[in-house]
Amino acid sequence: MEDSEKKHILDPASSRQLHSALTAGKDELYLVLQSPSIEVLRAALRNPALDEAHLLTLLKRRDLPEDLIKAIHKLPLAAESHNLKLALVKNPNTPGTIVTMLLPHLYLFELVAVCFLPGVTPDQKLAAERAVIQRIPTTPLGNKLTLARRGTAPVLEALLREGDPQVVEICLSNPQIKEAFIFQFLSSARATAENISMIARHPRWKTRPNIIGAILKNQRTPLIWFDLFLPGLNTAELKKLLASGRLDGPRKKSVEEALHRRRH
Repeated sequence: MEDSEKKHILDPASSRQLHSALTAGKDELYLVLQSPSIEVLRAALRNPALDEAHLLTLLKRRDLPEDLIKAIHKLPLAAESHNLKLALVKNPNTPGTIVTMLLPHLYLFELVAVCFLPGVTPDQKLAAERAVIQRIPTTPLGNKLTLARRGTAPVLEALLREGDPQVVEICLSNPQIKEAFIFQFLSSARATAENISMIARHPRWKTRPNIIGAILKNQRTPLIWFDLFLPGLNTAELKKLLASGRLDGPRKKSVEEALHRRRH
């Protein structure tokens, strides 16, 4: 054993701190948990007075090493307390394996909040998003509407795929939503006439060429949108639309008439 290690073990001040960590009462234990010494903190985990409130205070620290967090996770208190599970997930030093184990125990909007935590790792965010998406099919409509306002891009994509008009309308205004998702949605069976019209009149999407093209190629698009969008297309775009093979009789006729007007 090195001299420095012997000195540390025999240091009376360190011994007193460790003894205090093991024997402090509830109020004194809060002071112990402010210690910079990991050995002192580890000893405090064995204090009989330790309760949920102490651990919640400790988990607010951002300097805890992984091995100490693992020790906290193994405590019976952590297994019994929802608040401690959430605090463990929120601590940026909690190992990803523990975060993944704890995510199924969190409430829906706690999972959403995890996605936006400062310092959240990509893997942790992805795991939280997947947990949210798995719950979407059984989530009440009111919560889906809130998710549409707060969700990340993958969550919004999953909500869009369900095609509920009330949810779709809110998703369209969420800054997280991507044009590619809207394009894919317009090409899916969930794109009803009502949903297509929502997109076609939405100020964010109604001027996007790719979105307009997808709207015009959908056979469920109401004819009114052909009347409104076709005049804004050039001749080459009209010919491309006509050649797409995606138009039924009435919609094909609208494009042909628009081309005829260009020639005369």
